[in-house]
Amino acid sequence: MNLQLLAAPRWLSLPALLCLALTLQFCSSSKKAATAEASVTPTVFYAKDIKPIMLAKCAPCHFPETGKKMPLDTYEAVRDNIQDILRRVQLPQDHMGFMPFKNKKEPLTAAEIQLLKDWVAGQMPG
Repeated sequence: MNLQLLAAPRWLSLPALLCLALTLQFCSSSKKAATAEASVTPTVFYAKDIKPIMLAKCAPCHFPETGKKMPLDTYEAVRDNIQDILRRVQLPQDHMGFMPFKNKKEPLTAAEIQLLKDWVAGQMPG
């Protein structure tokens, strides 16, 4: 049996290789794009995400009508104090500076703390 009859002509192998290379190129680009989209964190907004945490965990102590502590009732107040807020909510619960103070409210959950961190990372949109 003649093996040359079974082999593809030389002119056919170059286009086949080009097609294969292009296909692989687009497949890897699609995977990269899908991975990039999946790793993007949704934008965290003060009004939608952060203010409800402040109301649930920091009121009434840090809200002027009833609280006597530093007000945290506005976007500006939270933005200006976010680093201290993050530091204090992550202290051990038996630490004197832990917030909420003396467990008057439930501590922030890991998800709530992460929202605060994501808000900071996203440049603190209102």
